[in-house]
Amino acid sequence: MNYLIVGIGGFAGAVVRYALGLWIGQRWGRTFPLGTFIINVSGSFLIGLLMPLLTERFIVIPQWRMLLVVGFLGAYTTFSTFEYETGALLKDGQWLFAMTNIIMSVVIGFVALKLGEMLAKSI
Repeated sequence: MNYLIVGIGGFAGAVVRYALGLWIGQRWGRTFPLGTFIINVSGSFLIGLLMPLLTERFIVIPQWRMLLVVGFLGAYTTFSTFEYETGALLKDGQWLFAMTNIIMSVVIGFVALKLGEMLAKSI
């Protein structure tokens, strides 16, 4: 049953990631991997928000964590895509964009995680 729960969450997360990445690319272009960046930062925020809420604040059955964090956010965040796109930028000689993507994704993603945790503790 847990595999089904993770799978349902993963399906939803993958669909949302695809749709959001496509929309961001169409809206703001694809020169910089903004879609992947926004998805990774928002996923970091949501994990920071949900984990304390689901495990400390509102103790819920473990299946909610499996559905939302392991399934949905596991498929929603795109670290492997981040790595690929950064490598492609380097291959194309776009060192500045590649380094900007690495620094911003890691630093702002971590800040988003901490902001999510802080928000969870204030609820």
